Amino acid sequence: MTGATIQAVVIGASAGAIQALLHILPALPGDFALPILIVVHVPPTRKSELTTLFSGRCALPVREAEDKETIVPRTIYFAPPDYHMLVETEGIISLSRDEAVCFSRPSIDVLFETAADAWGSRVAGIVLTGANDDGASGLAAIGGAGGVTLVEDPASAYSRAMPAAALARWPRAEVRSLDGIVAYLKEAGAQ
Repeated sequence: MTGATIQAVVIGASAGAIQALLHILPALPGDFALPILIVVHVPPTRKSELTTLFSGRCALPVREAEDKETIVPRTIYFAPPDYHMLVETEGIISLSRDEAVCFSRPSIDVLFETAADAWGSRVAGIVLTGANDDGASGLAAIGGAGGVTLVEDPASAYSRAMPAAALARWPRAEVRSLDGIVAYLKEAGAQ
């Protein structure tokens, strides 16, 4: 699986997300060429500390996404609490307070489905640890559009439900350890 044509990476995670992302994101070099958009299920009433936590550990800039922001390479974007993060076809982030999907806002499915619409076969979707089935439909949408689909190995995930649900919905996804996901990303982002 090569990443020669990939233009963006989308990642979804829930229970156990911080540990998984701390394994992946700090391992990426400063010249990683792609934007990374991430949905983590965080309580809607609490301020997200994700950008603070990851900014000091990552070589790439880390930001909380803003409405109508243009997506730029070499940047990590986190969805803000209580907002869906969508990708518009012009490569612009859109934030929405629409109804929760899979009991979640932000929803992984919403990000993944809009990324599939915007980038088609040029997006890589990654479902990490989590305790529900958010991300399963979105990963299938990315796969259906010809994009790259990766799932954290449910056997070693902190919470296996979300990666297992994604595999059940899109069995063609490649199952990888966290180290295997890092290896894929380094290859895809070395453009």
